[in-house]
Amino acid sequence: MSRSAFQRLSNSASGTTKGIRLTISSEDTAKAELDALVGEFFEAVSFQEGERPAYEKLYTLFIDGGLLIKNNASTPEINTLSQFIEPRQTMVESGELTRFKEAETAEITEMFGNIAHRFSTYEKQGFNSAGSFEGRGIISFQFIMTEAGWKISSIAWDDERPGLVIPGRYK
Repeated sequence: MSRSAFQRLSNSASGTTKGIRLTISSEDTAKAELDALVGEFFEAVSFQEGERPAYEKLYTLFIDGGLLIKNNASTPEINTLSQFIEPRQTMVESGELTRFKEAETAEITEMFGNIAHRFSTYEKQGFNSAGSFEGRGIISFQFIMTEAGWKISSIAWDDERPGLVIPGRYK
């Protein structure tokens, strides 16, 4: 019997429908929590013209010491949260970056116990001093379960570019 994304047949569930008990497994609950965490990440970095991004929210989503790694060049840019936020905040405050939207378009999430990994395909678009820009790529999210719930321990991303196209399984 196959599992759906949000429900599974179980003998120990709380609800019964025509003699079949339905439950949401702990794995399904964890997946929903990870979905929400990733959604909050994309909301925190996205903003419309005239708005301010909620970069400070990132501190609640990551563990202390969490890393953000941009790896779309010959040398990775490895940043702490403050190293990631500060230059972006400066660009927004100076008017160099006036709009940015990043959204997940597909994902593959895998979990084992208190760890999880997600390949998140994204699209981004925005407006900066050079004009409009857009792109696509993949973010690799690493998660750990903490006393406070699921947190992001690190992300690493690479952008699609000539010679590097997102494979079909990630779309």
